Amino acid sequence: MSLDLSVEVHALTKTFPKDELFILSSQIKRAADSVTLNITEGSTLQSESEFKRFLVYANRSALEVVGCLQLGKKRRLMNEVYFERLCQVYDKLVAMIRALIRSL
Repeated sequence: MSLDLSVEVHALTKTFPKDELFILSSQIKRAADSVTLNITEGSTLQSESEFKRFLVYANRSALEVVGCLQLGKKRRLMNEVYFERLCQVYDKLVAMIRALIRSL
């Protein structure tokens, strides 16, 4: 799920104006990638506490993406329907990450 969302966020940023290239576009892409990368890194044969730590980082990055989406909406870089759908999917992802953290 996080990998697909990262691909979708990257596609979204291609619609942003050039003046956002080194501002919001860069930030939201790094945050979206960070979710997947932290989950992956944390799951690689480490201790349970290490995995939890990386899951917390992934959760923070997912929430950062939501914050970036809110900025993008305020700057009129995406329509309301697209914004709402992406936020709902990220909310579901955050809930899944939190549930995994609690289960460990």
